[in-house]
Amino acid sequence: MIHYRVSYANPLTFYLQIEITMDVATDVAEPLELQLPAWRPGRYELQNFAQKIQKVEFFDAASDQPLPYRKLTKDRWAVPNAAGRTVVVRYNFYAHQMDAGGSWLDESQLYLNPVQALMYVEGRQEEACELTLAIPRGWQIACGLPQTSPNVLAAQNFDQLADAPLIASPTLVHQEYEAGGLPFHVWVQGEADVNWPQLLADFKAFSEVQLEMFGGFPVADYHFLNQFLPYKHYHGVEHHNSTVIVLGPAELIMSEGLYKELLGVSCHELFHTWNIKSIRPAEMQPYDYSRENYFRTCFIAEGITTYYGEYLLARSRVHTPEQYFEELNTVLRKHFDDAGSENLSLADASMDLWLDGYKSGVPDRKVSVYHKGALAALILDLTLRQLSGHARSLDDVMRRLYEEFGKTGIGYTEADYIRLVNEVAGRDMHAYFDKFIYGTAPLTESLDKVLHTVGCELLVGENGSASESVFGFRTVVKNERTEVSAIWPNSPAAAALTIDDEIIAVNGRRVDMNLQSLFNDAAGEYEVSVFRQSRLLTVSLKAMPGVSFGQRYAVRKLDKAGPAQREGFGKWLGWDF
Repeated sequence: MIHYRVSYANPLTFYLQIEITMDVATDVAEPLELQLPAWRPGRYELQNFAQKIQKVEFFDAASDQPLPYRKLTKDRWAVPNAAGRTVVVRYNFYAHQMDAGGSWLDESQLYLNPVQALMYVEGRQEEACELTLAIPRGWQIACGLPQTSPNVLAAQNFDQLADAPLIASPTLVHQEYEAGGLPFHVWVQGEADVNWPQLLADFKAFSEVQLEMFGGFPVADYHFLNQFLPYKHYHGVEHHNSTVIVLGPAELIMSEGLYKELLGVSCHELFHTWNIKSIRPAEMQPYDYSRENYFRTCFIAEGITTYYGEYLLARSRVHTPEQYFEELNTVLRKHFDDAGSENLSLADASMDLWLDGYKSGVPDRKVSVYHKGALAALILDLTLRQLSGHARSLDDVMRRLYEEFGKTGIGYTEADYIRLVNEVAGRDMHAYFDKFIYGTAPLTESLDKVLHTVGCELLVGENGSASESVFGFRTVVKNERTEVSAIWPNSPAAAALTIDDEIIAVNGRRVDMNLQSLFNDAAGEYEVSVFRQSRLLTVSLKAMPGVSFGQRYAVRKLDKAGPAQREGFGKWLGWDF
């Protein structure tokens, strides 16, 4: 067993003291090597947690004498001649990152994502682990791991330990509900006036729908670990049998807008218990925490989860269809916000998460596996329903994935997913994959077509911004300066402006928080004065008749729907048309 101990001397420094103790067999010839993870499951980019590590030291437990060691890489250490010893490694970890993937220490709580802070012993990742927390008397611990004794948590292996975030605090609030005969725990850290009857009823509703959909649950219990902050924040991360959700401001948690966010992220993260934590890509069986784990199927792991995260809130009657369409329209807006979908496929975007998937990146380079993935999942779901008269759907694909791969612990491949989709569809679905997964075909025509089968339609509206809809550019105001922030390809602006141009005048009139009004006099051509790299230029913008940019898309019910469409609507959402 590998023993871990986490303590702290002064919470004002944010430093935790980490101690790891392990016995080394007498017949081991190779040096003892320890690796700190470089990334965490749920965020597919190298985060190099070793940046938070201070003063690594190794000791012989029997004598407490220092042992020589060598640093092999930025996050890997080796101890030679360790055979027959009990080795102790001690170091400090800087816990000052308050988000759903971070760790935090102050006088009021210890919040830890172990994957950031705890090294593993190379070759012994499957060995049982024990984590002891040196915390003040009377503090509670919220964590998905079982407590074997006060403040001592047990994990079957390092993977389970790394995937078990915890909050230790004297002010934790705990509530519990049951779904499918299983316990679900809701923990809250933060000053929030929660309407517990409403929250527990809503959580129970979407939990039961998910359990019914999959026909079982991969774990014996589940924990929602909520950090409600006094300032605005939004983040959630999935784990083995828990999730961390960080939201704020806490005093608005039951307001319509923030409570909607809480429900959406909670339903989304719970779905991940099946889809990515249990149903895992072959490339991640097992995780390699030391490097990138490239996989081309994040449109399944995140795209399908994003679709179901909001959709199931409507199916469980936590949200109305109208509320669901509002969230779906947000996804549409984000997807159609630039031209990146013309340049990168969903499968390649999955690979590129490790490149720049969590930053804005260069203009029009990429597409979101979350947003396009969710829209592609919607198209697939409604297509499968149409082909089978609603006898089969994407639900069946997910159940098959769970039965064949989630329950067995076997990683699935792209070919496995395509096979299951074809089998559920009862036909070859290569056209869908060629267009929307491996290609860059527009979604609009197919999306509108499948929506009509359930009595809905995809509306196309003009952009309300004159600068964007007519000339194809967006601006932001920075320090009272109006700067070009985005340009649509092949637009009038693309031939005249560039990113970061400061627009100072239109047709000789000064720009001062009034750009749109200066473009709203219906003139077809404008002289625009800009500062570009500190040089004053005047360029001409000429409208393209009949062409608009940055169109807005939205889903709504048809004014008139036939009997089959109305029936399809009910079978899809579980609500009468």
